[in-house]
Amino acid sequence: MCDGYTASEIFGSSPIGYTYDDIIVMPGYVGFPSSEVNIKTNITKKISLNTPIVSSPMDTITEAKMAIAMALVGGLGFIHNNSSIEKTVAEVKKVKRFKNGFITDPFTLNPDNTLNELLDIKEKYGYTSFPITEDGAIGSKLLGIVTTGDFSFVEDNTLKMKDLMTTDLIVGTSPLSIEEANKLLYESRKGVLPIVDDNYNLVAMISRKDLHKNSEFPLITKNENKQLKVGVAVSTSPGAIDRVKKLMEANPDIICIDSSQGNTIYQIELIKNIKQLYPDVDILAGNVVTCKQAKNLLEAGADCLRVGMGSGSICITQNVIGVGRGQGAAVYHVSKYCKDFWNNTPVIADGGIRNSGDIALTLGANAVMGGNLVSGTNETPGEYFLHKGISVKKYRGMGSIESFKASLENNKDAGGISRYYDTESKIHIPQGISGFSPDRGSVIDLIMHIRKGIKAGMHAIGAKSIEDIHHMLSNGDLRFEIRSNAAIEEGRPHLQMDTKL
Repeated sequence: MCDGYTASEIFGSSPIGYTYDDIIVMPGYVGFPSSEVNIKTNITKKISLNTPIVSSPMDTITEAKMAIAMALVGGLGFIHNNSSIEKTVAEVKKVKRFKNGFITDPFTLNPDNTLNELLDIKEKYGYTSFPITEDGAIGSKLLGIVTTGDFSFVEDNTLKMKDLMTTDLIVGTSPLSIEEANKLLYESRKGVLPIVDDNYNLVAMISRKDLHKNSEFPLITKNENKQLKVGVAVSTSPGAIDRVKKLMEANPDIICIDSSQGNTIYQIELIKNIKQLYPDVDILAGNVVTCKQAKNLLEAGADCLRVGMGSGSICITQNVIGVGRGQGAAVYHVSKYCKDFWNNTPVIADGGIRNSGDIALTLGANAVMGGNLVSGTNETPGEYFLHKGISVKKYRGMGSIESFKASLENNKDAGGISRYYDTESKIHIPQGISGFSPDRGSVIDLIMHIRKGIKAGMHAIGAKSIEDIHHMLSNGDLRFEIRSNAAIEEGRPHLQMDTKL
């Protein structure tokens, strides 16, 4: 006696394109404690993640700060393509330079900056210690430090840093471990410790207030050189291969070819060119929603596929051009095709992920890509501002008019515009919208919470690993039901309280 239906029975002959909300997974037999559930996964044959979540290459989601945080909790970040090549390379390098506990991009000032400029930064970002370097940038000669004690009682805001800074400094010399740096900081009785190279150029800092944060992250995604792993996006616009060449100088671990419709001659040729020049770098290709699309990209040399078209919360592709597919059906069919014909090439489900209850992993995906999932967190680019009394950050689709404008301003290679094949026209058809996301705190805390939700769902199914889920999906042990609208509503919070009682 079997309840529910197999995925093959639901998706195999149905003309309906189901998405996550349409389907519910049946519980299974649980014969082990939840502590035995392991959500480790592979997104390529070379890249494994302890957390099956990656952040989307969107300009309001992933730059270095997000990519670092994602790697620390076992995921991965893909840095967006909507910036100049110089800025994008710098963001990748920030991730690669990161050492847990070290501040590798502190706010630095030059000797001629004024106290008024410092106070503006302090008010905006809350920093109280500022290294002073020759040219006001990390990597140049350290001249001194200005801390709260140097300016608290100063009334003349036109004074320059060279008149305020402390020059008798205690520093650490790179290379040194975080344990060695913390010991020096503790012994110095200072609030901060600058780290310099042999030429006294500033390379990093550590802060006393961050000491409690310097414990190791056991889930960290790093390479054999103990550097964090990071992905970076490129478009298929003319000159993309030249951009790839410059990006490869920063040693990204995976290149994401960022396109809303991946099955094009432009992406196929770009994959072949990248693989010819850099055979060892992994390529995330897409987006795709059909097996025919997947076949062409895999034959070109893609190492994993990004699945989804028009399913994101700020994406309007399906409405505007009438092309796409229900995300549940897309993930199931493409994942099955990759398993059956391409030696189980990994699939990343992109779009439609709102919480840990969305079932992309049970339909065959190896990981999920989140935009809205991690929007509004501290680590996303941009500043918080008040909107109707609520602290929010901007969140926009890469197909939005705002993103197109930023693309034209910041990226000669067209960035977000090229993702939607709109580089030559003066009239740009938006396939995304712009909006706001409320302040959600640290993405590290958020991802750890989502991890628990994923593990709880797997435990209820009776699966110890993502590999177990996929095996159950294939052999029919994993059972599903299609939900009515009433059943979907029933599964959501629906308590109505009588405030008059």
